[in-house]
Amino acid sequence: MNPPLLRVENLAKQYQRGLIRKTTTFSLNANFEVDKPCVIGVMGPNGSGKTTLFEMITGSNLPSSGRVLVNGQDIHQVRTRERDRLAVHYHQSYQVRSFQKSKPDFMLNHAAGNSPLVHLFDEPQFNTQDGYIGFMLDFFARLKSNGRLVFLCLHPNEPYHIDILRKSCERFIFVQKGVVTQAADFAGLTADPRVRAYLGALAPALEPPHSNSSLQFQPA
Repeated sequence: MNPPLLRVENLAKQYQRGLIRKTTTFSLNANFEVDKPCVIGVMGPNGSGKTTLFEMITGSNLPSSGRVLVNGQDIHQVRTRERDRLAVHYHQSYQVRSFQKSKPDFMLNHAAGNSPLVHLFDEPQFNTQDGYIGFMLDFFARLKSNGRLVFLCLHPNEPYHIDILRKSCERFIFVQKGVVTQAADFAGLTADPRVRAYLGALAPALEPPHSNSSLQFQPA
């Protein structure tokens, strides 16, 4: 039996302050598994822990406990320069400056693969002009067809962002105050009152669009 493509196993991260009397200022907890290639939509308020979750999945941020298995290999036990052969984090305004690790690289394992199986897109700036959205959605679909797992994190501020999630994603994750909740499909996502409260004025965009008003995203 093949291992899951991704297993986030009892993963936790606590940020603390104070030297003697430590106080936890933020805590993130996640526990989920993805067996096969798909596109997963991720949403949540700013500061909820979405980027921290992505950092731990790609091995740049050391968890307080738990582990991340990519195709059965613990990414935090892989040499830092080889972790992008398992999972890669894309963020237009963010760069990994250093990888956190619990021991020197020579004591860590080599990556089992040569090309990342998990691709995490952190709030890409979708451009409505020149077919860019269609190009990106086609890119996500091609990654999936090539056996890859795609995470698409969006902070919606326009109705078409909801359409992108509806059109391209099969499963969903909602992160709020460090709590990671899964939805098996778009209907499950829309049924969560926390999601509707988070979207505010955009909540009506969660309803199924009329056939003559749905946005069409064409590849360039």
